[in-house]
Amino acid sequence: MAGTFEALDDFLSDGLTLPVTGADGVTREYHIPDPSAEAGIRIERITSLAARLAAGGSVPEKQVLDDEEELDLYRLCLGDAYDSLRADLSWSMFKHVALTTMFWITADEDTALEYWRTGEAPGKAGRNRAERRAMSRGSSAKGAANGTPSPAYTSGTRAASQQPRKRGGRGRDRQPT
Repeated sequence: MAGTFEALDDFLSDGLTLPVTGADGVTREYHIPDPSAEAGIRIERITSLAARLAAGGSVPEKQVLDDEEELDLYRLCLGDAYDSLRADLSWSMFKHVALTTMFWITADEDTALEYWRTGEAPGKAGRNRAERRAMSRGSSAKGAANGTPSPAYTSGTRAASQQPRKRGGRGRDRQPT
């Protein structure tokens, strides 16, 4: 026999609280409320369309979003906290808070936390600072992922380049027999 369901508010959070240092240098906790169902649906539509387009999907034949929906993604995500965050933060901080909130709304708290800590799209960030540095230096792991082998010689356009020796046939390095 199936168990009983708990009330939804017993395990769902009513919002997201983020500590952010404002333009005045003071760190404050901003509470971003859980969006309404209508706002959540709009956010899902906007982000799923963007993800499809980024993945190389075809552009829809008819307009999916109106201008207001597209321009107000951050306002939809931040809800009542939008105006105070916009007034208190620099653009980069404001955007980071808004995108963290968007990941919380469209995915989950763990995904939002990954973005919050790294500033990278979830799943794309290195596990730690040392790993990200190693990847950016062109490590052997990065080179191994490149399927294009490096050329053994140049095309001969540089003065110092040498042409490879031919094997078999009558090359200039072989004596006739």
